[in-house]
Amino acid sequence: MKNGKIRVLVVDDSASVRHMMTAVLQEDPDIEVMAAAADPFSAARAIQAEVPDVITLDVEMPRMDGITFLRKLMGQCPVPVVMCSSLTEDGSETLLQAMEAGAVDVILKPKMGVADHLAEHNMQIRDVVKAAARARVRGRPAGHAVRPHTPEKKLTADAMLPPPSSRAMSRTTEMVLCLGASTGGTEALSQVLRALPANAPGIVVVQHMPENFTRAFARRLDGLCEVDVKEASDGDAVLRGQVLIAPGGGKHTMLERQGARYHVSVREGPLVSRHRPSVDVLFRSAARSAGSNAVGVIMTGMGDDGARGLLEMKQAGAITFAQDEATSIVFGMPKEAIARGAADHVIPLGQIARQMLGAANR
Repeated sequence: MKNGKIRVLVVDDSASVRHMMTAVLQEDPDIEVMAAAADPFSAARAIQAEVPDVITLDVEMPRMDGITFLRKLMGQCPVPVVMCSSLTEDGSETLLQAMEAGAVDVILKPKMGVADHLAEHNMQIRDVVKAAARARVRGRPAGHAVRPHTPEKKLTADAMLPPPSSRAMSRTTEMVLCLGASTGGTEALSQVLRALPANAPGIVVVQHMPENFTRAFARRLDGLCEVDVKEASDGDAVLRGQVLIAPGGGKHTMLERQGARYHVSVREGPLVSRHRPSVDVLFRSAARSAGSNAVGVIMTGMGDDGARGLLEMKQAGAITFAQDEATSIVFGMPKEAIARGAADHVIPLGQIARQMLGAANR
């Protein structure tokens, strides 16, 4: 950073987007757009002159696409990169590849709209860029292989057999695991969920990300995990062996209980802790609906979303965990939760799956 400001390089082939992105970012006195480039070649020249603190990078550009440039950049000069996209559902899979290639987050391109919505959207763009500036970026070889999407789980003989007590487990979940994450969370969640067995307790996840991206994220995880993973819909039951990912965009996801059954409610509402969906909203609902039958985990991300809710879960009898600083891409959310006394245990990413399962089986 120079003069205490976050120096940003904006890369987009659209002159209007470059202009709007520059205007949106420079509304924050802590951010300065050092340059704007129309393609990766111009961006490379700008980086040679001065390495920025953060790069916002378009996906589709002439001469070289954004992901190819990202992979070259991570192999030669690792810099926090935020992918910038119009983010149609068809393009979400490409953005997942960008996250696996080293991007720290995704934002929607600035656009014209209703004043309130536009103000929220622009605030989120600035928040993501500021979080990226604090991210730990790990260099990757230029030829770093990205795991291919597996649309269906491999069929095995065991998979054709009914799970133990399948009828009973399909009707209720004894314990509920609630996870919250933000910047750096897509890769962290992938590591945790891939370590879970097929009969893991029901899980509800809030990961800060834009609309449509959560659906593609859930599909990707479903192909990689033993547990079933889907984007949550209003009224979905929380079942053993299933993970529900809160939909991104304009709604919150809450845990509710009817008798012995848990389900999620997906509802509209104002921003909470500057986010929608909010980890605080999920955790508070878990404290109310599940109490000591819940386990809460707060992971990498900037800000304090989830800290108050995790404390409420702990006070209601839940066992709570926070990811440690060494393995967090951004230590903001876990740090706030730890400072409030909300975390029973502070553990590295590689231990989260085992520890939360142990807590659920206590």
